[in-house]
Amino acid sequence: MNARVKHAAATLPGVGAAFLPKVVCPMCSPVYTALLSSVGLPFLATARYLLPVTFSLVTIAVGSLYFGAAARRGLGPFWLGVVGAAGLVSGRFWLDSVAAIFVGVALLGAASIWNAIPKRSSCPACEAGVSK
Repeated sequence: MNARVKHAAATLPGVGAAFLPKVVCPMCSPVYTALLSSVGLPFLATARYLLPVTFSLVTIAVGSLYFGAAARRGLGPFWLGVVGAAGLVSGRFWLDSVAAIFVGVALLGAASIWNAIPKRSSCPACEAGVSK
């Protein structure tokens, strides 16, 4: 598997955590509990564990944007991911704002896509200004 694909796939847990339903939602709570129970993690469905799980998954996603940033797109996608992750976590747990959650998810997704686009390489002759 290509290294770029691996790094882009590493951001998926953080984005996936953003789409997890809130535990207080009466329609989503049974689905959330069933999903976690089916993989053997029913204790994570409690609100007590939701913040640490979300925070750790978002940290993995943002960390993958930082890892090897100099070889790809620099720190631009990383900082965009940090802003997106902060908006997502604060919107979900402190502000209780659906708009902040969606903006955070959109920024984190945009950072992942930006990071996954290959860097345009130029030939050494073009950089030196040599013409044919």
